[in-house]
Amino acid sequence: MRGIEPMGELLSLAAAFTFSAAVILLKRSGEHVSPYALNLFRATLSAALLLIVTVVIGQPLWISVARLDVAALSVSGLIGIALADTLFHRGLNRAGAGITGIIDCLYSPFVALFAAALIGERPRLTQWGGMALVIAGTLVAAQFEQSKPVRTRGVWVGVAYGVVAIAAMALSLVLMKPALMRVPLMWAVTVRQSVSAVAMLAVAIAAPQRRQLISVFRPSPAWRFSLPGAVLGSFVALLLWIAGAKYTQVTTAAILNQTGVLHTLVLASLFLGEPFARSRFVGALLGIAGILLVTLG
Repeated sequence: MRGIEPMGELLSLAAAFTFSAAVILLKRSGEHVSPYALNLFRATLSAALLLIVTVVIGQPLWISVARLDVAALSVSGLIGIALADTLFHRGLNRAGAGITGIIDCLYSPFVALFAAALIGERPRLTQWGGMALVIAGTLVAAQFEQSKPVRTRGVWVGVAYGVVAIAAMALSLVLMKPALMRVPLMWAVTVRQSVSAVAMLAVAIAAPQRRQLISVFRPSPAWRFSLPGAVLGSFVALLLWIAGAKYTQVTTAAILNQTGVLHTLVLASLFLGEPFARSRFVGALLGIAGILLVTLG
């Protein structure tokens, strides 16, 4: 194990940076595509790519598993992809990439809370302290000049969307954890993504604005952001995350994954013109410190 740990650590760092790059591209995509349409595009494209990879590596598309496990994976996907990712895009459009990256620090505390409530994993005192630091970091990062009340209201609405999105993502992970202990990981991820894509496509077809939603699959200038953003965020980063967790300790991988908050702040400043304000830097440091306490605690 020691011989392959450095590779796993590099893969985990690569996953964090790749997702941060995807966030920047998806923020630009959100200027032209609605949150639901963009999430539909991401889910469908990533599901297709995962199905292709599953076939290429020789894994069967269907295996004999308990119906309860399939149901858990399906519900997890509907909550964590169809709902959470749509809210994530709404929050990203309103709050910006930098603050959204810091909100992502709430993921670990929410996982700990839901794990305690649903599967009996009890957080320790240090983990509760870490959660408090992460929440404080998010609040600090969301502070804006009081002379811009309209902008401030928009940011706080975006923060609210982001917090609910991260909570839904964490809940989806806890809901599928028992199933993950019994089924192959790659197969589980593919099923979860595919069920979500099919459900979102069905909603889009039934919606009054279906023509507008389905048009996201028609090549357009917006694809220069949405296509690489979807591939990087919902496929490449996902596979790097899985590989990183496989080839190093899960705790180490989780810590390295969360370095993405700093990547996102820097990339948002360079490519989106978002201010690298002191409040965001302090919020990022508080968030990372809280993650360390939650994870190592």
